[in-house]
Amino acid sequence: MADLAAFNGFTPATIQFLQGLKENNYKEWFEEHRDVYERELLNPFKSLVVSLSPAMHNIDPQFELRPHRVVSRIYRDVRFSKNKDPYKTCLWMTFQIPVAAGDWQNYPGYFMELSDEGYLCGMGLYMAKKKIMDDFKDNIKYNAAEFKEVTQKTVLDRGFSIMGEDYKRQIPNDLSEYYQPWMQKKSVWVAKQRPIGNEVFSAKFAEQIQEDFVALEWLYNFFKESQPE
Repeated sequence: MADLAAFNGFTPATIQFLQGLKENNYKEWFEEHRDVYERELLNPFKSLVVSLSPAMHNIDPQFELRPHRVVSRIYRDVRFSKNKDPYKTCLWMTFQIPVAAGDWQNYPGYFMELSDEGYLCGMGLYMAKKKIMDDFKDNIKYNAAEFKEVTQKTVLDRGFSIMGEDYKRQIPNDLSEYYQPWMQKKSVWVAKQRPIGNEVFSAKFAEQIQEDFVALEWLYNFFKESQPE
């Protein structure tokens, strides 16, 4: 971590590398451009993690903060996939409490993903067990007024969208229309998607991501109340 430079933004070369990898997704090309990958994509990602870590520690001191654990691998697991491309064409970071491999889905986590086309950031539960989601929805019912007030201000008004797969059949409940995007999901997370802009190439990109992450702290703790026994 000490060898990482301060985060000063990604560069046009970052996006060019991701575009090139998408068009040349094979080992020979990647190995020829490995130095570009490390210099323009991997190391800036790790530096961004270091920049965000104090704020993320304040949100949850249990978060995994080591950059090599927070940043995803570029290599794809192709063993059970029809797509045999060896490399991912995006990179992402995930701030989450370290848990057993089979339990991560039941804990909320923050994420930021970068591709050649744009970036995605947000937080929530992905592939959570039904019991976790049932607890989450019960908590919404018990705290409906506060949930609406806070999520309107910190989620919807900040440009986040409510994401996740809906049940094919509506889940009956007595809540108003505002709550239904939350109540009808098998798993639920909030995300903000943006095209590549000049902000990505600035040190202030870290401040922007941090502000969005901090804004979601109340919702993170609300998600966290629904924990496996």
